[in-house]
Amino acid sequence: MPRATVIGLGKSGIAAARLLKREGWEVELSDGNTSETLLQQQQQLAAEQITVKLGQSLELNDDNLPQLIVVSPGVPWDIPVLIEARQLGIETIGEMELAWRNLQSLPWVGITGTNGKTTTTALIAAIFQAAELNAPACGNIGYAACEVALSQVGTEKDTAIQNPKSKIQNCIDWVIAELSSYQIESSSSLAPRIGVWTTFTPDHLSRHKTLENYYNIKAKLLHQSELQVFNGDDTYLRQQGLSAWPNAYWTSVKGKDLLISEKGFYIEDDWVVEKLTATSTPEPIVKVSTLRMVGEHNQQNLLMAVATARLAGINRDAIALAISEFPGVAHRLEHICTWEGIDFINDSKATNYDAAEVGLASVKSPAILIAGGEAKAGDDTGWLAQIQTKAAAVLLIGSAAPAFAQRLQEIGYYSYHIVETMERAIPKSAELAKEYEAPVVLLSPACASFDQYPNFEVRGDRFRELCLAWAAGGKLQHNLMLSSSLPN
Repeated sequence: MPRATVIGLGKSGIAAARLLKREGWEVELSDGNTSETLLQQQQQLAAEQITVKLGQSLELNDDNLPQLIVVSPGVPWDIPVLIEARQLGIETIGEMELAWRNLQSLPWVGITGTNGKTTTTALIAAIFQAAELNAPACGNIGYAACEVALSQVGTEKDTAIQNPKSKIQNCIDWVIAELSSYQIESSSSLAPRIGVWTTFTPDHLSRHKTLENYYNIKAKLLHQSELQVFNGDDTYLRQQGLSAWPNAYWTSVKGKDLLISEKGFYIEDDWVVEKLTATSTPEPIVKVSTLRMVGEHNQQNLLMAVATARLAGINRDAIALAISEFPGVAHRLEHICTWEGIDFINDSKATNYDAAEVGLASVKSPAILIAGGEAKAGDDTGWLAQIQTKAAAVLLIGSAAPAFAQRLQEIGYYSYHIVETMERAIPKSAELAKEYEAPVVLLSPACASFDQYPNFEVRGDRFRELCLAWAAGGKLQHNLMLSSSLPN
């Protein structure tokens, strides 16, 4: 029996291990961490004859080398053991590549980009599903890609045994995959029917080292896609233009005159307009005002989603229905509640300066901004300029707070408060919103979450929980929050 090792006991790693076991591999799953939850998963997988090693890293023993190593998305591609494995000739792939090998007979939409890909992916999936297509969203959103592959292998009964929580129906029509640079990097043969590139700004440089390397990883996905859709309003992608991507479908919220190709999708007189060839007559597809989400960036997302749907042959009625009912994406400009006329908005997914700049630009002003966390490398000038324009006050949390305070001082902005924790930020934000008559409290951190939370979702969930508690309890809740945030 061939041996495979899966690194990372997350959702993707577990799905990959189950899929390999289903295909007849002897599977070992390893994770350097250990916890009560991981121990429970270890016991569950042991019942499925999948060995799980916790609290230890993979070591390559010459006496019993695996034939295949599958890497979860969060595991760096260039750690020493993976470099050694490739040097030894051991096939090393990502979880997404394993899923592709099992699902490549189906058409895929692959969505990548620094920002905007989650909303675009969710909107594309909603449109396809409104057209009565079985098109699950997976990858960086929704299901692990190997969960989708598991649902298509064997009988429904077998699938339920292997993955009892799966709600994916058999007989999938399309796979809608949100793809991070990490997932593309480890997927050599992934070739979607339609590739979508939302935005490109510096991010993840601690992993990818250079902007050129980061660009080339994402470009690989688009080069391997049969059809390509680009956000023509993104500064960097627009600079690449037709010389780099001559056959792509470009989009622009700024109208036909600023479309950089003779074919594409643009906004004119509140309509998304389609022009499929250089000689075809432009056709209105759907009203922009149908979309409930605010901000020009969401109009960009709308254009790319409509372009994808039309290239897949989906009719106008299904597109209009899906867009009118689309609620938006959790943690991305998500309205949590309104307290005494003040809207509390969760933008926890804004984990870099560019996303946070867009978030702040999209809300009413003046706003009370909550920012901070684990800082990332990047250009903060546009974000700081947006703070000067729209933020009445900034509350700083997490390890980045002192550095952010210094940057705000450097630009002459002094209306900031270092509050350190989300528990202190919520009551203070409500107080300041009243003082400045600000209609919005916005969590838009411009940072990763790992200094205080496992991921941005948990951070956003905590913001939601505290906001709802505040709205329900008012000043009484204020005292409880302050006491709970003091050291024991």
